[in-house]
Amino acid sequence: MTQPQPTRRKRANGVESRQRILDATVEIAGERGYEGTSIAAVSAKCGLPASSIYWHFKDKDDLIAAVIERSFDTWLTALVLPGEDTGTPLQRVVAMAGTVARSLVDAPDFLRLGLMLALERRPAEPRGRTVFLQVRETARTKIAETARTLFPDLDEPALANLATYAIAGADGLFVQREINKDAVDLVALFELHARLVFEAAARLTEGSEP
Repeated sequence: MTQPQPTRRKRANGVESRQRILDATVEIAGERGYEGTSIAAVSAKCGLPASSIYWHFKDKDDLIAAVIERSFDTWLTALVLPGEDTGTPLQRVVAMAGTVARSLVDAPDFLRLGLMLALERRPAEPRGRTVFLQVRETARTKIAETARTLFPDLDEPALANLATYAIAGADGLFVQREINKDAVDLVALFELHARLVFEAAARLTEGSEP
């Protein structure tokens, strides 16, 4: 029986170590925020020496940026409009909103951390903040593309406004849940928000007709 190559084992161990570091960072950052997160705290949480963390990441800012990127990639898979065979356009939009909300309930740390960084102003902008703003723009663009698919008569300014409104509303609902915890049904509110955004798009479409 052929034994695994040492290089392959080393690569697998490296991937596993990286995931352990990122998982530990999510926990630390979720509890302490950006300022309270440190390489030493992450090292203690994941059980790997600081040298291993620095092998994967240049510094704390690079580590936080990687957490946001990984979490966003997972979350972005929820931002997919179900197929036409799953219901009416409204039902499909509501279903997508529910899926997005559940992903945030299961893994809220990237958005919590990202919003904290986005609201801060520093002389030297953390890379984590830059990454969050970039991935946020990716989400806004994806929402605009979804609206364009369902409402092809809307012009670009209307689509941009609609996507901005959808993102802003989702932010507010997320913050409300962070404040009130389980007293806020994020899935139900995201589904309601999706209905209101859909209605707004329909009204904008009617207004654009000659």
